[in-house]
Amino acid sequence: MGGETYQLIAKAIAFMSENYLHQPDLATVAEHVNLSEYHFQRLFTRWAGISPKRFLQYLTVEYAKAKIAETKSLLNLTGDVGLSSPGRLHDLFVTLEAMSPGEFKAGGIGLRIIYGVHESPFGECLIAMTSRGICNLRFLDRTCNDVEQFLHSEWSKAEIVQDRQATKEICDRIFAPIATKQPLIVFVKGTNFQIQVWRALLKVPFAGLATYQSLAEAIGRPTAARAVGNALGNNPVGYLIPCHRVIRETGELGGFCWGLERKKVLLGWEASQNQQLRS
Repeated sequence: MGGETYQLIAKAIAFMSENYLHQPDLATVAEHVNLSEYHFQRLFTRWAGISPKRFLQYLTVEYAKAKIAETKSLLNLTGDVGLSSPGRLHDLFVTLEAMSPGEFKAGGIGLRIIYGVHESPFGECLIAMTSRGICNLRFLDRTCNDVEQFLHSEWSKAEIVQDRQATKEICDRIFAPIATKQPLIVFVKGTNFQIQVWRALLKVPFAGLATYQSLAEAIGRPTAARAVGNALGNNPVGYLIPCHRVIRETGELGGFCWGLERKKVLLGWEASQNQQLRS
């Protein structure tokens, strides 16, 4: 689905969330996004797999708190678990490779980075990759028009080349997955603490929810919840390193570097897909 579809979906979800106590009916929501009731229902159901009303149930504080409790035990597992159910659609098998301190200081010298901009179910996204793995995945908005300039700011001494055909294959594997045991490798630069947080995130399963505090405890730094939030804000590979699955203990969303509305869309979509897999 194209960017216009995502914008309509996001606008509808924002309206439903803001007016949750009034329980707007389908006709009211459809009118808000300038579609007929029939076309809006059809569009939304094709995107989410469920009705708008049912989708909204996955964005309540009560649902979030229940999901936090369900997910918490997974973060206490030892070993590099990863999103390790590759037999299930949408459970992507992700492994993380960290750049060495020497490579970090070198600013990407000797690296060739290819990139492309693609449509996703959650809006336009930039995907950039090296021979060692995906080094950037970020959702775009009007404040980020020059993606090549952004990549140069991140990897000042790397060779950066647009190759949309090569990154399209990766985009399809991420957002239109088929069951596979072939891992998606992310290649990231970060401090030791950031790498710890990002590795811990890979233990949060598809449609799961963790908290800043539970992540801090999972890496043995129980007083570092605020620092965990900062590490999430610096996540270079969105969606695959699933920082959108971290919320506050209260069930409120907390922050998200690509906007809280997109975070709502991501979480609601994952919950709806997970429910369909279980039913």
